[in-house]
Amino acid sequence: MRGPSWTHPMGTDGVGRDVLARFAAGARISLLIGLVAVTIGSLAGMVVGVTAGLLRGWVDEVLMRIMDVLMAFPALLLAMAVTVGLGTGLRSATVGVTLSVVPWVARVARAETLRITALPLIEASRAIGLPRLDLVRKHVLPHLLPLLIIQATSAYGSVVLAVAALGFLGLGAQVPTPEWGAMITEGMEPALAGAWWVALFPGLGMLTLVVCTNVLSDRIRDLMDPRGALAGRRSRG
Repeated sequence: MRGPSWTHPMGTDGVGRDVLARFAAGARISLLIGLVAVTIGSLAGMVVGVTAGLLRGWVDEVLMRIMDVLMAFPALLLAMAVTVGLGTGLRSATVGVTLSVVPWVARVARAETLRITALPLIEASRAIGLPRLDLVRKHVLPHLLPLLIIQATSAYGSVVLAVAALGFLGLGAQVPTPEWGAMITEGMEPALAGAWWVALFPGLGMLTLVVCTNVLSDRIRDLMDPRGALAGRRSRG
């Protein structure tokens, strides 16, 4: 176990593995899982929200009550419960964090769908017999997508952090998989012995990623919605 040097910029761990190489491999795993979870979760949430907003009635009631049950649990606790139920590992962790994204996106999508379908233009389109699929494709999705992109971008950092937390707790990536949360777990004992670099760099990687995604989310919101209309609607929803 050696500290940072020219040969090993981030040092080596207890078995001589280069921390920089594992950090890079862990970044790929964490970023990919976050992308998969946010993409699938956002798409599923959009389908649920748009369906509830369009059909209303008992369909809306059933779907939203299911979403309320999921939202009653903190996102990390829900992800932990799903991961424990399916068995520890990256696949189970991915399913867990994906499921935690769905209800929040569904709520936003439903609120926006209800707002859009109440516009006079949509009422006129319904009056002339425009099919629901065409209504969604031509009127709902163009207004809904910018808001969902902002929502997904802001959730990305939290999803990666949740995956790392599951790995830290031993529910996600298992040793010796180089995932950031698992790397922090491996580095806790060496850190107590003075080998601070083993756990520090994965932690800094997560911190940097969360900050960057939050800044990126704000920039995307400013570009897509310079007047702040989407942000106002999101806060009211």
